[in-house]
Amino acid sequence: MKLRVSSSQRRILSQASLALCLALISVAYVRLFNPGAFTDAYSPSKRPLPIYCVDTDEKKVAISFDAAWGEEKTDEILSILEERNIKSTFFLVGYWVDKYPERVQQIYEAGHEIGNHSTTHPHMSELSDSQIIQELNGVADKIEKLTGKRPDLFRPPYGDYDDSVVTVSRAQGYECVQWDCDSLDWKNLGVEPMIKQVTQNVKDGSIILFHNNSQYITQALPTILDTLLAEGYEIVPVSELILRQDYWIDHTGMQHANSESGESDG
Repeated sequence: MKLRVSSSQRRILSQASLALCLALISVAYVRLFNPGAFTDAYSPSKRPLPIYCVDTDEKKVAISFDAAWGEEKTDEILSILEERNIKSTFFLVGYWVDKYPERVQQIYEAGHEIGNHSTTHPHMSELSDSQIIQELNGVADKIEKLTGKRPDLFRPPYGDYDDSVVTVSRAQGYECVQWDCDSLDWKNLGVEPMIKQVTQNVKDGSIILFHNNSQYITQALPTILDTLLAEGYEIVPVSELILRQDYWIDHTGMQHANSESGESDG
């Protein structure tokens, strides 16, 4: 049986063939002259970035608390963590350390990690390099005096940074750390919205952001932690999640281990 094709059908087939050829030529052109267009998500960032999360096959996440205002809920937070045998990272501001030195020691003695959250909580991108160094080392000196251990993680206040903030902090011996899962506790939206915000957005390798004195933290935190544990997550301090060497960071802020052919950002 011979298939008959009308002139209009031949014209449509011809146009479709031409469109396909042009599309293949375009792809070939881009691959030849702009190969990065196909690999940006898997290539090292072209600028220095903080670590937002970690590419890992392990079901592991880190939780962190920023402490800049108030300390009334610190006892209960530590009890909630202790009941579940969970260690976390507290990023402390210098004037908070000055005001609550006994809390700093309490957090540290409970086995939690202490990170640097600047001395005065400024917008770091507005500072000169020397001012950045002062902000970093001012609070680090205070923490070291109280605990005997100098912090080596830094979280920029407000999540505000530029290339200089990241570069200078790393040159000073700090790994610059952000987050990819924001509890939004600072918006005071309520217990249930806070629980959903974390449990629905967390993934393997996430760094979760809380604040130590947010309105609903002690009400929402137990359910969040119990949900994550029930889902099989191991919850660790930031330093036990991130890589310290032989890594690179993609344009989303995800940290990856180096492959033999990969590039290093660390």
